[in-house]
Amino acid sequence: MRFMRFGPSILFLRTAHAEAVKNALAQMFSTEEIPAEEAIRNSSEFETVLFVTEEWIKKTLPPKTGFLIRSGAPYVLSRIINANLPVEKVHVESTLIFLRVPEKVEEALELIAQKYGGRIMSLREAIDEGEANDTVIGVTRKRLSCPIGPEEIEGAVLIHRGFLDVYRELSVDAPLLLLKLMPEWNELTIKLYDTAKRYEENVERLMLVIEDLDLGFVVGEGWDWDYPRPFMRVPVYKLKLLTWEDPLRVKFLLKGLEYRGYKRLCDIDVFVEGKKIDWVKLGKFNSKFELAKAAREELEKLLSEDVRRRLHEIEEKLLGDTKEGRGVKAS
Repeated sequence: MRFMRFGPSILFLRTAHAEAVKNALAQMFSTEEIPAEEAIRNSSEFETVLFVTEEWIKKTLPPKTGFLIRSGAPYVLSRIINANLPVEKVHVESTLIFLRVPEKVEEALELIAQKYGGRIMSLREAIDEGEANDTVIGVTRKRLSCPIGPEEIEGAVLIHRGFLDVYRELSVDAPLLLLKLMPEWNELTIKLYDTAKRYEENVERLMLVIEDLDLGFVVGEGWDWDYPRPFMRVPVYKLKLLTWEDPLRVKFLLKGLEYRGYKRLCDIDVFVEGKKIDWVKLGKFNSKFELAKAAREELEKLLSEDVRRRLHEIEEKLLGDTKEGRGVKAS
């Protein structure tokens, strides 16, 4: 689970030749000008958002449009300087750190402000007031593995300290902060079984989903034995997961990994305090297959494009094995 990541670097280019600079940027980085909020929303960690404004403007409020460049700020600035573009000044915005909390956003903002001597404000206010050597911590409830728009930052703390100092402390403090906000966590045991013993591929699929959907922290994993019937012992791969998600939600999503179409790929069971979650508790479904089909449709909507593509690649290999007679027997 990712509970903290950096936002994009935000740069303001001040120039008396705005249109010429914009045209040069579009050609130099093979990109185009887009709405400012879209640029920030679609940016990933350490990428760069560029705003071009008139040279007399001093405020660092984003204009209506900007450029999203899929490279880090040092590379972007070196290209601009080496191209000798007519830029009079460069304003570097405060470093953005996004922090994900499950609930109690206001309490989280208060704790951060007290701990680091910052001030609570909106993200827009923090960007406007912050300077190059300041740090802005934006708090959201959205998972950090997907794009985050300004409207999804529910509050921010402006800290007049360099981001390296703040980041070092926050990386240590964040788990304690989460425990204060939510002292009761769910500890789940996940058991994966495959009669064809294709555990490497199936464990990778399981981990891809857990990590991409930020379902929790894997605190232990390894081999174990399960006993589906008296005197019958089978090997299983077992994970221990700490999560703030509803165990029924986790069970539902992982159910989507058991099938691909009509082909069964593995069995996945979820336990809470040693008790197995029965599939009938997940909703009004007529069969396990109907449940797995609904769960798979949900997964396909939620997973990021890269992870969805990798998942399909692994499954094509598993389906190929199934055609050769090595498939999982339904149980």
